[in-house]
Amino acid sequence: MHHFAYRDGILHAEDVPLPAIAAAIGTPTYVYSSATLERHYRVFRDALAIPDARIFYAVKANGNLGVLMTLARLGAGADTVSEGEIRKAIAAGIPPERIVFSGVGKTAEELAYAVGAGIHQINVESEGELEALSAIAAGLGRRQAVVLRVNPEIGAGGHAKITTGGAANKFGISFAEAERLYAHAANMPGIAIEGLAVHIGSQIDELSALEAAFRRLAEIVRGLRAQGLAVTRLDLGGGLGIPYAMSPPYEHGPGLIEAYGAMVRDVTAGLDVELGFEPGRIIAGNAGILLARVLYVNARADRRFLVIDAAMNDLVRPAMYDAYHEIWPVSEPEPDAVRLAYDIVGPICESSDTFATGRELPALAPGDLIAFKTAGAYGASMSSTYNQRRLVAEVLVKERQFAATRPRQTYEELLGTDRAPDWF
Repeated sequence: MHHFAYRDGILHAEDVPLPAIAAAIGTPTYVYSSATLERHYRVFRDALAIPDARIFYAVKANGNLGVLMTLARLGAGADTVSEGEIRKAIAAGIPPERIVFSGVGKTAEELAYAVGAGIHQINVESEGELEALSAIAAGLGRRQAVVLRVNPEIGAGGHAKITTGGAANKFGISFAEAERLYAHAANMPGIAIEGLAVHIGSQIDELSALEAAFRRLAEIVRGLRAQGLAVTRLDLGGGLGIPYAMSPPYEHGPGLIEAYGAMVRDVTAGLDVELGFEPGRIIAGNAGILLARVLYVNARADRRFLVIDAAMNDLVRPAMYDAYHEIWPVSEPEPDAVRLAYDIVGPICESSDTFATGRELPALAPGDLIAFKTAGAYGASMSSTYNQRRLVAEVLVKERQFAATRPRQTYEELLGTDRAPDWF
C-alpha cells in the first residue's frame, strides 16, 4: 500500500497535490510519504512476530535525513555500509547501539570510527578484515561485537547485479571456512564474536532460496555450539521484493512478508538467538515517487519520444538494471482517454538515458507533470551529477505539510567542490 492517489483529478502525496510541490521546489524532485514509510515499517515488524527482533533499516536504499528520522522515531536501527552512512544515521537520531556496519571493503579509518562510536556490531566479511579489526579495536582498548557474514553459496534476486549470496559473488566468508574463522575470532583480543550474518540478494519474491540459506546458517550454529562456542546473534539480512506494478495485476501476491515471518520463526525455532533484519527496499520503495516535467514531444514516423527533465543521473535504475517503473500523469486522465505509445527519455547525451520504450500513456504535452512510481529505494541514493547536472531535490510529505529535506543543489555548490591546480 502507498499514499499516492488521485483526488479531484490531481495526483496527491498524502494530502499534498503534487503540482504544489513542483511549483515550490521545481522538478525533477523525489517525493516521499511519511505515512507509507511508517506503515511499511510497522507491517514488517508485526509480520515477523518475533519478540525483541532488531530491525536495521538499510540506509543504502534511501539515506535521506527525513526518511531516517521518520524511521528512527519508530525504533528502527540502521544497516550501514560506509562511515558516511553511520554518521548520517547518528545525525538522524539513530543511536550507535542500533547500528550495524556491513560491506566487503571497510577501510581502517572506517573501522576505527565505527569502534569508537560504539556501534552494535560489525558484519565481518573476510579473514583479513577480522585481523585488521581486532588490531584496531585492541589498540583503542575495545572488544568490538562482531558477526561473520557467511556466503551460503545460494544466490537470489531480481537481477544478476543484485544477487549477493552465490559462490561467485564477492560477499562474505565461504561456508566451508565459517567454523574455523569463528573459532579463531573467539581468541582474538579486539573481537567479541557474537554470531553469524547472511544476505543473498535483493528483490526476492520467492522464499525457498532464503529458507535454504537460513537453514545453512542454523547448521553452522549447531556445529559451533557442539564445539563449545557461544552463538548469541543471527543477522538474516534483507532482500524481500516489492511490487513495481502499482496497479492490478500485482507482480507479487499479498502475504509475502507474513510468509517470510512464519518461515523465519520455523527455521530459527529453538536456536535461542537474537535475530536481526536489514530491510531497505521493502520499507522505502513504494514510499517515494520521482516527479518530473515534460519538456518536448518529438514525433517521428515510427515512434514518439517524450523528453522529460529527469535523467538517468536522477534515476539510474532503468539504465543500470533494465528496471520497470510505472509512470502516471499527475493530471488524472479520463477513463476513455486515447493512449499513445511513448519512448520516455531524458536530456543526457547517452542512448541509455531511456526510462521506458513503447510505454502507453494518455496524450501528454510540454509542461505536463508525470510521476515515476516506486522510486523511493535506490533512486535518489544512486543519483549523481553526471553531465554536470545538479543533484536532484528530495521532499518529505507528512499529511498536509511538505519540506525539502535535500534542496536542489545550486550551481555554486556544484562548481564549489572543484579546485584548480596551483599551476593554472
